[in-house]
Amino acid sequence: MSSPESLMQVARTVATEAASLIIDGRARAEVAATKSSPIDIVTQMDLAAERLLRDRLAELRPDDAILGEEGDDSPGTSGITWVLDPIDGTVNYLYGLPHFAVSVAAVAGEPTPQTWTALAGAVHDGSGVLWSASRDGGAWRNGEPLVRTDAPGLDGTLLATGFQYVAQRRVRQGEIVTSMLGRVRDIRRLGAAAVDLCLVAAGHLDAYYEHGLHPWDFAAAALIAEEAGVRVAGIDGGAPDERLTIAAMPDVWEQLRDALLEAGAARSWDASEA
Repeated sequence: MSSPESLMQVARTVATEAASLIIDGRARAEVAATKSSPIDIVTQMDLAAERLLRDRLAELRPDDAILGEEGDDSPGTSGITWVLDPIDGTVNYLYGLPHFAVSVAAVAGEPTPQTWTALAGAVHDGSGVLWSASRDGGAWRNGEPLVRTDAPGLDGTLLATGFQYVAQRRVRQGEIVTSMLGRVRDIRRLGAAAVDLCLVAAGHLDAYYEHGLHPWDFAAAALIAEEAGVRVAGIDGGAPDERLTIAAMPDVWEQLRDALLEAGAARSWDASEA
């Protein structure tokens, strides 16, 4: 079966198993490689968790495709693709901070945010919370329904964001934060996009934005936030992408987007920049 509910159950299962692996192995974690810069790290536990996720999905959903952060894409024949982030927030994980997560999403269609339909997702964070959602089936935190109904105005918003690993990009992103500080209640930088989006879904954060996210960073958590009542979109109001992801309650979303535009957010991401 490929119903959103059944896919969510698979996502919950494999995310929980991978989270157990990385939490148990945390004391042994060490840097195995770097990616976009010397501080953009991969640990051996990232690699082990993605292997576990791929192996388990091959058992449970052998006809599905896989798009993972740390491995090659695997083709499928079912029209379903699993989008995997074995550890979102690897630096937090390595340093012993709790803001990290395993993120697992099932999407239909071409595996890009502009063309896919997210069907189900699960995020198992480092504090032991299992967040999940199925399309049109609601969002859940440890099996309890997760619903947001209101939010403060922009000036009362607790806003989260994140920074890239390339220094010149972080400098520009810091300039945006400087501009936004006078527009909102305060700003938080926790270091894991999937966790940030789930915290917005729960109302522990009012809103969130970040440049440069990859599909695996938000595939599961964006669906969780949306099913909880949050609007998650790109700067143009369409699907989130590398340029910008904005998550806020619908009646605040445009006000936040406009403030970010005034702060220079539309100019702060250049995908061609080395």
